[in-house]
Parts: sequence; C-alpha cells; structure tokens
Amino acid sequence: MPGFVKIAWYGKHFGEEPPLIGNESQGAACIFFSGCNLHCVYCQNYQISQQNLGKKYSVEALAEIMLQLQKENSVCIDLVTPTIWWPAIKKAIMIAKKKGLTIPIVWNSNAYEPVQMLKELEELVDIYLPDFKYGDNQLAEKYSGIKNYVETAEAAIQEMLRQVGLLETNECGLAGRGLIVRHLVLPANIENSEKVFQIISSINSNVHVSLMFQYFPAWRAKAFREINRPLTSEECSIASDFLSNAGLNNGWTQEQGSSELLIPDFRLENPFEK
Repeated sequence: MPGFVKIAWYGKHFGEEPPLIGNESQGAACIFFSGCNLHCVYCQNYQISQQNLGKKYSVEALAEIMLQLQKENSVCIDLVTPTIWWPAIKKAIMIAKKKGLTIPIVWNSNAYEPVQMLKELEELVDIYLPDFKYGDNQLAEKYSGIKNYVETAEAAIQEMLRQVGLLETNECGLAGRGLIVRHLVLPANIENSEKVFQIISSINSNVHVSLMFQYFPAWRAKAFREINRPLTSEECSIASDFLSNAGLNNGWTQEQGSSELLIPDFRLENPFEK
C-alpha cells in the first residue's frame, strides 16, 4: 500500500453543486487525484485520469493541504476521483481530523467502487458525490472498458446512502451530510439516462440528483461516431423529462453547454509538496 497519493491540482473551485460552494468567498476545496479505475473514451479530464498528470504527495502532506484549504474559508474538502488512492486518503483524513479538520469531506467518484471499500470510509466521509454513468453494462464496457458497472454502482450508491442518508443542508443552504448523485447525459444514448434514473428512483426517490449536460467529444470519443458530437437541445429536454418521470424531483439541472463542473486551470506548484 503506497504511502503517497498523486495530485494534479488542488484549490478552491466554484463549479460544483450549490450546497458545496457557498458564496463567492467560500467555494469547494477540490483536490484532483491522478489516475482512475475507469477508462472512459470521452473523459473530459483525460490529462489527469488517463495520462496521469500530477505530482506525488505524502499522506502527511495531503493532510496539510486539507487543513490549509479549510483555513481559506472553503465549504468542504472535495476529493475528486479518489478511488484508486483510497487507503492513503483514508489515512490523510484521519490525520487531518486529529489536527482540527472540521469541514465536510466529499467523496467525488464514478460509483464503480466495491461496498467493502466504502465501508472502510464510514464516519470519515460526510458527503458522497458519485457520478452514476451507466444503466447499461454494454455501454459501460464499450465506452469505459469495465464489466458489471450497473450492479457495482447500484450497490455502491445503496451503501453510500446507508452511511450518510439523504442530503442535509443548514440554514445557509450548505451541505453538511448526505448523498448527491450526478449523471452525465451522453449523445445518442438517451435511453441510458432513463435507465439510470429508474435505478436511482428504486433506491430512494428523494435522492438529490445533479443532471449534467456538459458533454463534449474529448479524448478518444472521435473513434465512436455516435458520441463524437455535443448533445442536442432535444436530448437535453428528453433527459429532463426522464428525470421528472422517474419521480426524482430533488436536485439540479445544468444548463446545456455549461462547463462549470470541469476542472479549472491546473496549479501544479503547491507549497506542501514532499
């Protein structure tokens, strides 16, 4: 088990869901980890996830980064694509909490995670933010190179919900605990979104869902003609209808073409590098 993580960027970010960013002086303290357990051909952060852009940091340095970001008045610590580094991240969270970290920890993942791993994070993660990508295993294998995505993600989200419950916010609208499920709509695969929403609704129809229309053909999407284009207005409208028809009325819908949830400019030079 490595005693380090690899980070591409960290800093305050204002493109997450409203309860995670607060006002203009707050923001989510995002830490983007290098590498990923999926191999999505359309990955919009492929420099990080597929090309492993980043630098190594010790567990202790990661804990110090979290504490420093808390001092900057951040709303939460947003751990982006953390899955492959979970043992080291778990240690860092424990160290940071002992040193005074009190803002919520957000586990921002792709939902392709074993339940046993998630159980190791219980009482350490406050908010789970999985991107439920596929309701069809054939698409998951075609576009992300993995098997049994649907069953794995459904079980993972059920475990996340068991741990933290439905989203809870304070009087200022800031999230303190709970589950938010994201879903990125793919062009020419609108029925995939319907299947995802049906599964989420079967888990709990009160779950907050963040519907994302930010897709654009990146990385190796050009090799797949059907997804080598942006979404159409009609696809966005149909996806929104599917969401409503599934009885999922809590959450947010991203404006078509918005890139707010994308990574900001990389900042590779950090004062806590070891």
